[in-house]
Amino acid sequence: MSISKAGRILCRTFSSLSVNPLRVCIVGSGPAGFYSAEKMMKANKEAEVDIIDRLPTPYGLVRSGVAPDHPETKIVMNQYGRVAKNDRCSFFGNVSLGSSVSLSELRELYHVVILAYGAESDRNLGINGEDLSGIHSAREFVWWYNGHPDGHDLAPDLQSSDTAVILGQGNVALDVARILLRPTAELSRTDISSHALAALEKSSIKKVYLVGRRGPVQAACTAKELREILGIKDLHVHIQEADLVKTPIDEEELKNNRIKRRIYDLLSKAATESSKQTTGQQELHFVFFRKPHSFLESDNKRGLVAGVHLEKTILKEDEDTRKQFAVGTGQFEDLESGLVLKSIGYKSVPVDGIPFDYNKGIIPNVGGRVLSHTSSGGDLAAVEEGVYVSGWLKRGPTGIIATNLYCAEETIASISEDIENGRLGSLCRQTKPGREGLGRLLDRRNVKVIPFSAWEKIDAEETRLGILKNKPRVKFTTWEDLLQVALH
Repeated sequence: MSISKAGRILCRTFSSLSVNPLRVCIVGSGPAGFYSAEKMMKANKEAEVDIIDRLPTPYGLVRSGVAPDHPETKIVMNQYGRVAKNDRCSFFGNVSLGSSVSLSELRELYHVVILAYGAESDRNLGINGEDLSGIHSAREFVWWYNGHPDGHDLAPDLQSSDTAVILGQGNVALDVARILLRPTAELSRTDISSHALAALEKSSIKKVYLVGRRGPVQAACTAKELREILGIKDLHVHIQEADLVKTPIDEEELKNNRIKRRIYDLLSKAATESSKQTTGQQELHFVFFRKPHSFLESDNKRGLVAGVHLEKTILKEDEDTRKQFAVGTGQFEDLESGLVLKSIGYKSVPVDGIPFDYNKGIIPNVGGRVLSHTSSGGDLAAVEEGVYVSGWLKRGPTGIIATNLYCAEETIASISEDIENGRLGSLCRQTKPGREGLGRLLDRRNVKVIPFSAWEKIDAEETRLGILKNKPRVKFTTWEDLLQVALH
């Protein structure tokens, strides 16, 4: 069934529920959550949609993940704000799934629960020395410079070393490298957290290494992100000419993929231009065909990282997929650094009461329907009634913000189909307390709920402080400050 057809069915189906409106709870207020809410309310003219989030602030990765020097990407918050202000939508901030309210309780309170809480953990390399001080995940670093309250105390050491190594070459890795290398005078005009800006102003980091297992043809970043970092003033870019040599399989990849071809051309041009450049205040090194084997410990300070032990790789073709993957050669080299950032992927965390695929880092689902058993192979007879999933938790941490729009459409279409086919019939006939019931439960537990109006107080004060400093906003970056402003 097409999404548009499903949407028409959803409208017809829900039109008969006016006496008993559909009550929907969405867990997570990032792009996946807000797009799901928007699509649900458009499809169902009477449904009540509540969005809960463990943070006192909405918008998820748009607020705490998008780089501060990308303000144009954050404009989407205006759209989400209009959704939140709809009379049929309520925001419950500072409400944690698990500690404030359980999934089983939400299922009792609502006809439909959509899990859209994203990916708030990290993948691990599983190699020796990974627990050394000075090694951080890119997610932690991003939260730190974006003012996420859980990242406030990270305090990365930017002064003891002039070199940072970033493991990974995707967009998040480029974001992190750009923040380390961009002039702080430019960053000071963004909404970067005050503590991060102060630390970067004192930073000793002059060289950043971006390490990838494969070659420039397989680089995981987008052309826009690559072009932006290559355009930093007084930056000397280092790329080994030998790494740009293409194999016949590489040629085929480039021939069939315009985006990869553009990225390869940008890297080739950067290598040519850098060979003519003799000086640069800062250096960006693209290190291809290397994978981390272990981390090196400092001889002078026990427990502190001193570098990465890298294994050289070559590419081999998978006969089934025709894709190239990296394999070690048994040749090693060391890259010294006192700061290492792992940008190897975000990871979602499980929730009590439903299965979780630890290998893929997602909740097993078909079209957003949560499967009761990981081994069900997509059997729709084995789904969790009334529980759905959207966003990174549904498909893994891939795509851009707009990808969540299509992801949400599919999930709402599945809900439509399930009502039309009677899979949600018994649930829809029940009277559910929805937001009133949730409010009473949270009140009994003394949970300090932050409604959208309280977030608007935070937003207004951050904006006011920003005007004084010629910035978009000055973020409150601790739980205490956020709650203080919201509740008074």
